[in-house]
Amino acid sequence: MKLTTHLVSAPLHTPFITALRTATHAESLLVELSDGDQSGWGEAPQVLKVTGDSLAGSQACIEGPIAAALDGLGPDDLTEALRRVQGAVVGNFGAKDAVDVALHDLAARRRGQTLHGFLGSSVDVVRTDMTLSVGDASALAQAARDRIADGFDVLKIKVGTDAAGDIERVKRVRATIGPEPLLRLDANQGWTRRDAVTVIRALEDAGCAIELVEQPVAAADLEGMAWVTDRVSTPILADESVFGLRDLVNVIRHGAADLVNVKLAKCGGLAPARTLLELAQAHGIGAIVGCMMEGHVGVGAAAALVSAYPTTAVNDLDAAWWLRAAAVTGGIRYEGSLIHLPSAPGLGVTGLAA
Repeated sequence: MKLTTHLVSAPLHTPFITALRTATHAESLLVELSDGDQSGWGEAPQVLKVTGDSLAGSQACIEGPIAAALDGLGPDDLTEALRRVQGAVVGNFGAKDAVDVALHDLAARRRGQTLHGFLGSSVDVVRTDMTLSVGDASALAQAARDRIADGFDVLKIKVGTDAAGDIERVKRVRATIGPEPLLRLDANQGWTRRDAVTVIRALEDAGCAIELVEQPVAAADLEGMAWVTDRVSTPILADESVFGLRDLVNVIRHGAADLVNVKLAKCGGLAPARTLLELAQAHGIGAIVGCMMEGHVGVGAAAALVSAYPTTAVNDLDAAWWLRAAAVTGGIRYEGSLIHLPSAPGLGVTGLAA
């Protein structure tokens, strides 16, 4: 098997603003894994404020220790290849994710199956929410109207920059869109535990009907997140607190959250993501599958996972929707809140866009 990496920078049609950063491009490293006849694809996004993985680091990891670990294996040695990828290096979850997905994609293509079919599903449509970037009340209200008009009925509001202002912004959005669309919040670790309880309780008292609140406090503060979870009625979703199995076990032991957000670039690919979803289900923890700011390869893999491993709430897979143009040809297609999975083998990606 031959590994080739491609650096891509895809411009967004609208800046994406969170409590952690502002993005105008989706910076990714695409991995192409070839058996000489067909290629499997994977994607390692650069999200320095969350994973710490850089494109240069992921590229060095893939072309160095991961490539060395796969040396001598054939394209049908999937189980052993996946084991070697995870053991090749500490951390570097984006790099592991890209190669893990490329291995799955190539295996599916060699069998003439879609990736979701290879994972055991015939479901070719999954739903996603839509994220509203951080902004003032008027801008958020207008963005909410626009996204509802685009066909999305689950909106995620980025909060965490200003607790008092967050309350007013969320109230404004709810008043604008009415009672029907679901609203969820993502603080991206931006609140203290006391601010989190203050904001969430205020929104509960105002009847804003918040579906869930994602990562209200710092990732390492599991005691703080458990403190928040115990004091509010709104479900709490752990995101940055959970990269791998050990993290999820700690969340469960602390009673820190009601749900977990599983992301391929945090845990290292489809194989570990499946284990996380199974562990969450076994312990009565809800789950969604999310994504970083990545393109059609990364989101397509996450959508295939959701097809085969249904989650307890609508998933967070809108990242590729923000791209002005895809970096690849083929793959998933958005239609409002629906993501249509390809009928072509694997991820359905046919190559890099011109």
